[in-house]
Amino acid sequence: MIRALYTAASGMSAQQANLDTIANNLANSATSGFRRRRLQFEDMVYQNLVTPGSAETTQTTSAGLQIGLGTKSVASEVIMTQGDFNQTGNQYDLAIQGQGFFQVIRPDGTLAYTRAGSFPPNGQGQLATVNGDLLTPAISIPANATSVTISAYGVVTAAVPGSTTGTQLGTIQLATFPNPGGLNSLGGNLFQPTLASGNAITDLPGGNSGMGTLQQTYLENSNVDVVEEFVQMVMAQRAYESNSKVIHVADDMYSQINGLIR
Repeated sequence: MIRALYTAASGMSAQQANLDTIANNLANSATSGFRRRRLQFEDMVYQNLVTPGSAETTQTTSAGLQIGLGTKSVASEVIMTQGDFNQTGNQYDLAIQGQGFFQVIRPDGTLAYTRAGSFPPNGQGQLATVNGDLLTPAISIPANATSVTISAYGVVTAAVPGSTTGTQLGTIQLATFPNPGGLNSLGGNLFQPTLASGNAITDLPGGNSGMGTLQQTYLENSNVDVVEEFVQMVMAQRAYESNSKVIHVADDMYSQINGLIR
């Protein structure tokens, strides 16, 4: 009976972590560039009462008798499907159509990566996130610029008085990873590479490495499917209830055994 109690408890603990992940997805369903996470599970160690393949007789072998000891959560994978686009009309809003991340420099000087493409100029005219992380390669907007155009391939051009062709300010580069699902979420719509994700591969939008193109005046919505998350939430709840029921039943059986002993 004790084995059943611990096994069911492991299932309840795993589903609690699953529900926490679902809750975070739903909480960020309106966060620009957010990437939902999916919790992955695996079974735990097995107790071999009879080892599979052991000899029953000189001519037969046993299929074995193994009892599993529960489950555990092992990974929280970032799902990199494309989110829908939301037209904002803001010339400093960008969405990536396809693969890639914007590169930004954090206050400590380290690089981070994001799909949230809102880059209003800071006090020095440099394109930066709403939290002040500078877009890299750095692009500065002249104080006298009347408008800014960003092409699908990342070329940034400003219209300034006295120029008929516009002034080219630089080109936005994107980054991608061999395994984007292995990125580490930092909060603030930022990701950081890990050994699981591999090192960043940089290129221009629409380049030969398969980078996506840019859409100016658009932002990418979260890729959270609210209906799907609610379905997963109900499934997590049912699994949690089932494991809870196992604990109640095992406790009742254990109580009956104690009654026989007394």
